[in-house]
Amino acid sequence: MDTPPPQLSVDDIRRRLRAHAPRIIEPSGKRAAVAAVLHDGNAGSELLFIERAERPHDPWSGHMAFPGGRVDPGDASVRHAAERETREEVGLDLASAELLGRLDDIEGAPPGFDSLVVSAFVYRLDRRAAPTPNDEVREVLWVPTAHLQERDRRVPFYWPREQREMHYPGILVGAPGRHVVWGLTYRFLELFFAALGRRL
Repeated sequence: MDTPPPQLSVDDIRRRLRAHAPRIIEPSGKRAAVAAVLHDGNAGSELLFIERAERPHDPWSGHMAFPGGRVDPGDASVRHAAERETREEVGLDLASAELLGRLDDIEGAPPGFDSLVVSAFVYRLDRRAAPTPNDEVREVLWVPTAHLQERDRRVPFYWPREQREMHYPGILVGAPGRHVVWGLTYRFLELFFAALGRRL
């Protein structure tokens, strides 16, 4: 039986992220930004995930994700886009939250969409807030970071694509078959734990 990894406190995460130099990609096309929002809970740090609502023309419709979205022309910076999207989607104001750090940028877009560079910023809240999701969000989950490293939460995720089913690595964070983190958010979790000196 594997020994569970030690719990990560927000202090641990802060210290590691301060020493992390993120890979920044200067995009030639569109940008998006997400917010990884943490607080210290009874079981160590907890991370906020959203289940996106089913929406036509949304490539991430129904997926588990961090709050976030496209950078608009009116956004002062990529970081401010992440804060604006989080406020709009789950009602959390990150302007006064502690910015713990930034993860490596990721290049990627769903099949059939233009190239996209996505940036992720990590924030700390003083307490576990009660989100107020808008119509883009079906559900909000707070998940202990220690759970994300448990081997029995590793599940395959099957996604139909071009008349065949693709297999991707996933992490179960809630209801089986429904709350599975995969794809872009899974990649950001890999980068998050790598920056902390841990393996996902």
